[in-house]
Amino acid sequence: MKKEPSKIQIRKSDSKKVVGRKMTGHAKMFYKIGEVSKLTGLESYVLRFWENEFTLLHPRKNDGGQRVYLQKDIELILKIKKMLYEEGYTIAGAKKVLKQFPGQITSDLPLGRIQKELRGILELLH
Repeated sequence: MKKEPSKIQIRKSDSKKVVGRKMTGHAKMFYKIGEVSKLTGLESYVLRFWENEFTLLHPRKNDGGQRVYLQKDIELILKIKKMLYEEGYTIAGAKKVLKQFPGQITSDLPLGRIQKELRGILELLH
């Protein structure tokens, strides 16, 4: 006999705190910092550092004070990681771009596209 996943009602005690970890069914709504670390390939201390550096990244905290990340937070972390590690942005540069284009995917940003094209040209010249 298969055990059905328990249904946990999600409620907000205030705008920064949440209770419950899963939506009904199998889709996960909240991720702890260790889970996000594994999903993104980044150490927990890097995620905590980025919270201080990037104002758009602000995971909620549950009643126990643990960070809980939403899917949108993970997507933002992956955008930041790509900008810093693959596209060569500095933290200051990434902050500036994210403030100018807060809802767009990094590869769709004008500056990101231009940098990518220039790197391609440089590779052709070498």
